Amino acid sequence: MKKMNIPLMGTLLILSIVVCPILYFTVGPTLDEAQLEVLKILGIIVSCSAAFCFIVGELTGNNSQMDKLWSLLPIVYTWVIAVKGGMSARLVVMAVLATLWGLRLTMNFARKGAYKLKFWEGEEDYRWAILRSGPPFQKRWVWALFDLFFISIYQNVLVLMTTFPALVAMNSDKPFGWLDAVAAVLMLGFIIWETVADEQQWKFQTRKWAMIKEGKKLEELPAPYNKGFNTTGLWGRSRHPNYFAEQSVWVCFYLFSIAAGIGILNWSVIGALLLVVLFQGSSSLAEEISGGKYPEYEKYCQSVPRFFPGKKYENVK
Repeated sequence: MKKMNIPLMGTLLILSIVVCPILYFTVGPTLDEAQLEVLKILGIIVSCSAAFCFIVGELTGNNSQMDKLWSLLPIVYTWVIAVKGGMSARLVVMAVLATLWGLRLTMNFARKGAYKLKFWEGEEDYRWAILRSGPPFQKRWVWALFDLFFISIYQNVLVLMTTFPALVAMNSDKPFGWLDAVAAVLMLGFIIWETVADEQQWKFQTRKWAMIKEGKKLEELPAPYNKGFNTTGLWGRSRHPNYFAEQSVWVCFYLFSIAAGIGILNWSVIGALLLVVLFQGSSSLAEEISGGKYPEYEKYCQSVPRFFPGKKYENVK
């Protein structure tokens, strides 16, 4: 395996650089002085975070620095916007939901060993090591450029973009209404969905590895653990129920901008759109890895939808 989808990465960068400005100048809304001031503050945070991720990642060889911040930065961004926006009901609800999302994701990442007292250490996402060993990155400087532009800069900017609906809604004079309530309920529902999916995966993998550490081979484990991958619960109806919920969370977050009277289509949608594109690549990489390790995974992929839940997978012993 170990091939990197370079065209996808290029597409992401082009979308970020080209599409967002086009949407800004064609469908609006334009930012006023107060919003631009907030954007400057957020830009400073993004710049510091990107510099930290690149420098620490290169010095330690652990490229999960941004992974550790991914769930924390939106909390900071939305509360900065809420405070600067006068703590309106809509902005507070958006910030609270972003906080619930961030705390849940942080806890899930923390139990995998991602955070250590020595902040530069911690468990690295296994996919970074696989990518580093791939043909495109055999030269050290090539990986360093990828680390700088994609891992450190692009992902930091993307995380900021997901919170743009709060920024465009900052000065709205439209009161909290029924669409806000719908967006809030849906977003909370998808946060719960993602929590359940992650918990099911955690229990499955924990049990599987406990049996393997007892000396049993994978094929000797009882079903469904002998497959090596989870096909129970939500994972029996969707290959990536956590990714499905994650994308849906930020689509719901965008609905708040519509509720604020900004318009059905406005440039703050770029964050949710780019996140959807990113998860296409991320899920493909994860499936390529799983397909190379587990014989039955291809059949699973043919039977179960990638994201949107479908017919339940039939487990066969």
